[in-house]
Amino acid sequence: MNIAPADPASPDARALIAELDAALQGITGDSGASSFNPDDVRGPQAVFMIARDGQGRPLGCGALRPLLPGVAELKRMYARPGSSAGAPLLAALEEQAHMLGYREIRLSTRRINARAVDFYRRHGYADAPAWGKYVGSEISVCLGRLLTLRA
Repeated sequence: MNIAPADPASPDARALIAELDAALQGITGDSGASSFNPDDVRGPQAVFMIARDGQGRPLGCGALRPLLPGVAELKRMYARPGSSAGAPLLAALEEQAHMLGYREIRLSTRRINARAVDFYRRHGYADAPAWGKYVGSEISVCLGRLLTLRA
């Protein structure tokens, strides 16, 4: 599996994001598209990444954008069903966050999206303070993880 930065407006990125939008619409009743601006994941403190198989086919995507000093927000994380790209993609995004100088990653997802909540919790994410439009939200859960140095 190859995981590398990509333009969020590339055809593969747009296709993966469209799949994510459709999946979230089915699970939560909201695609989440209004919470993502491709320009937010471009620039020196941000990244959009695509995971690909050995033949170059896209398997998943995810992005980081600045949230607070030292804190990145994880956006548009998606792995195609059956691709096994989720954990490697999350690890690659965490490594990118570390390389960008972040000490923590946070994210928000809908509580009803139990599969996503369980995935993040299995990977060390715990309840985190809500920010912005998520403050006081009954439908969202905010999670975060401190980044540790890897040997």
